[in-house]
Amino acid sequence: MSILKRYSLDNLVRVLRDPSLLRGEMRRLRDDALELNAWCYRQLNRAERVDVMAEDWDNLVVLDACRYDMYAEQADLGDTLERKLSPGSESWEFMQESFVGRQFHDTVYVTANPHAYKLPDDTFHAVVNLLDDHWDDDHRTVMPETMVEQTLAAHEQYPDKRIVTHFMQPHFPFVGETGREMGHAGIEMQLDADERGDDPHPWNALFHGEVTDAGTILAAYRENLDVVLPHVEELVEKLSGKSVITADHGNLIGERTYPIPLRTYGHPGGLHKRALIEVPWAEMENGERRDVTADPPTAREELTDEVIEDRLTNLGYTA
Repeated sequence: MSILKRYSLDNLVRVLRDPSLLRGEMRRLRDDALELNAWCYRQLNRAERVDVMAEDWDNLVVLDACRYDMYAEQADLGDTLERKLSPGSESWEFMQESFVGRQFHDTVYVTANPHAYKLPDDTFHAVVNLLDDHWDDDHRTVMPETMVEQTLAAHEQYPDKRIVTHFMQPHFPFVGETGREMGHAGIEMQLDADERGDDPHPWNALFHGEVTDAGTILAAYRENLDVVLPHVEELVEKLSGKSVITADHGNLIGERTYPIPLRTYGHPGGLHKRALIEVPWAEMENGERRDVTADPPTAREELTDEVIEDRLTNLGYTA
């Protein structure tokens, strides 16, 4: 639609009759501006990205949406800690660049991330998807203690395979005390029922100015990392070999993106701002390294469309 048609006198009259239309238009304009910024960052940020599957490890622990600086401040896990650049700024982009079009038949993928259903069947030796039988309805996610339990079970079942285990935290829903007090996704108590719509995503709500309590949402986000870290520590202490703790991407917490100076939150796809794609890379060793072998893929359990859509929605994604 041309600008003249969009901003016509008829549409102006419609907005005067229904001011909520203006809010929707402002959202659209901000989304369009962010898309332009993302395109600019992709052209300018050509730094080398980490190829996680080419690195040397027996166990790869992926934290979802964990910033490098937040991990460095809050975590004390790892004999060494480096800063690396993720190939993506959201989960599916990370998976596409890291996994798709390649075969890792010496690796088992244990995951709580709903985008995993898009991976080709022959990518890994086995995929242990926890989104159906191990979903926590109260917290609307897979809890970290479940990830530990199921990752250890996978290691016992596949002792000669590398393990990738993908925790959802610190990505929301916020499961700590602050997050639970705020309500699901951290924004419901601030929005009227008619304002919530179909997008309860806390970072989107901040980006669009629909909520203003960034401090409380940030506290709940940091708390999510505090919640998951003891479980990660338990896991790497029980897994033999060399473990690496990293993230699929980071999360913006109000940094401005350019050339249009938008204060941005969350992890928009394709937005390769360094603060968003900088991730931790913490290494540690525990006993003897694993003798790894490759074997043909096993059949994986398929999720129904209803389960996939529900999990994506609860975690702030779209199917």
